[in-house]
Amino acid sequence: MWHSLTAEEVLRKLESRSSGLSWEEARRRLERYGRNEIVEKRESPLKMFLRQFQNFLVYILLAATALSLLLGELLDAVLIVAIVLLMGVAGFAQEYKAEQAVRALKEMTAPRAKVLREGEEVEVDARELVPGDIILLGEGDRVPADARLLSSEDLEVDESPLTGESVPVEKDPEATLDADTPVADRVNMVFMGTYVVRGRGSAVVVATGMSTELGKIAASLEEVDEGKTLLEVELDRFGKLMGVVLIALCALVFTLAVLHGKELLDSLLTAAALAVAAVPEGLPAIATVVLALGALRMARRNAIVRKLSAIETLGACNVVCSDKTGTITKGEMLVRRVFIDGEDAEVGHRLDVGNPSL
Repeated sequence: MWHSLTAEEVLRKLESRSSGLSWEEARRRLERYGRNEIVEKRESPLKMFLRQFQNFLVYILLAATALSLLLGELLDAVLIVAIVLLMGVAGFAQEYKAEQAVRALKEMTAPRAKVLREGEEVEVDARELVPGDIILLGEGDRVPADARLLSSEDLEVDESPLTGESVPVEKDPEATLDADTPVADRVNMVFMGTYVVRGRGSAVVVATGMSTELGKIAASLEEVDEGKTLLEVELDRFGKLMGVVLIALCALVFTLAVLHGKELLDSLLTAAALAVAAVPEGLPAIATVVLALGALRMARRNAIVRKLSAIETLGACNVVCSDKTGTITKGEMLVRRVFIDGEDAEVGHRLDVGNPSL
């Protein structure tokens, strides 16, 4: 609704003013609205560890462990448990390390924002912005929150991270729009996660964190069921098939043993021993180790794998369809070569420091 109001009406509704909020009022609003950040649904370490065992083959191995204990084969039971734990620890270690790396990167890139507080321009952690704050934007700045423009000078914003449109949008703080105007056409607004490519301006924050347009997209993505990868589906299918075959074989062996005059208990133990011997204890561990090695190889190429099973799915891809701008490109111009006073050099290479024109 903010885009359908004038700048003065927005300030009045937010109980703010052009000189900015007081520090005390900003503190109260931070307690009320929370931090200005996109909250991700994080998996606890325990849940991540237990997820490593959520496949049918592991269930068969655990059943084999119980049968080994019933048969008095303690060594077999210990070996099976050790293999299962090795598989779980290997998968957990790789995924946990990837999660920590992603979090560390986010902390390193935590943005700052220029705001007016009690009439003075200060720089604060963008995560501490609150509705009603007056933010100052300049060329190259990342917009830290959704805001209604108050003033601007030749302001153009790259909204490709939000809309996918690579052409910068020229902003107009004087415009008042219909309430149902699409996000891409709200020329009197700036949105969290977009970039100022030209000009400067000031704006009053109207939404932070998960209440922003970017936050709404993040919230909708959290509701999407990831489903299982092809590898997980195939391992489950193989495990179920093996379970059916083992039960059928054990039933057949038990029946034949009884028909040949063996005691019921002996027949049952024989069938159980067959079941334990037929289970491929090393298969889940081998699959996990192979995926972990793939993740390590990708890490050497500066790619972080957050879920091991995604490795196999990525390897099966022949075609990747993706929105280009802001997804596989950054939408930024980079200087590669410079020509100064007759000297041509690549950026990053050392120039003649004795040249007075440099």
